[in-house]
Amino acid sequence: MPTLSPTLDDLVDALKRLPGLGPRSASRIAEQLLSDDRRQAAKLLKTLERAVKTVKHCELCNTLTDEVVCPICADASRDRTKICIVETPADQRVIEETMAYRGLYFVLMGLISPVKGIGAEDINMQKLLERVKKDKLVREVLIATPFTPEGDATAHFIAKAMASVAPQIRVTRLARGIPAGVELEYTDANTIAGAIFGRR
Repeated sequence: MPTLSPTLDDLVDALKRLPGLGPRSASRIAEQLLSDDRRQAAKLLKTLERAVKTVKHCELCNTLTDEVVCPICADASRDRTKICIVETPADQRVIEETMAYRGLYFVLMGLISPVKGIGAEDINMQKLLERVKKDKLVREVLIATPFTPEGDATAHFIAKAMASVAPQIRVTRLARGIPAGVELEYTDANTIAGAIFGRR
């Protein structure tokens, strides 16, 4: 079939690059956005433009935020002796929703994956280690990466690096109540809370 709209094809191709969207889903979304009522598309465009200009990485924990320092890092009531290391801001939100953890965070924005050519230098590991070295209040680092090959490789690297740069800090990992291979953001709050309390 000949291409009816190269512009529509470009939009579908851009949407396909988003996690979890295949060609069919991307095509449906693109067609929906460009249907007769385009107000939703215009609103999405405006919101996306604002987000691209406004949202940045917190200079302390690396999560996505509108401020230089995110509200969690700025909250004086948080337990500053603990840092929970997660892969994504979505994982951070899931842990927050459990209300079982009141410490601080560090968001890697990725996991070590030799198969994909992603090393420690690609996931803000240096920023994490520098933060831990500078922050004299930290007593525990809780690794909350998923129980996948990439999550395990990342957890192993962090544990070794911590033993080298800050041996006085206790390194723990979520208990194995979370099913192997399942990403944190798709795990229910009660399971995550149990994994936090059972960390070792």
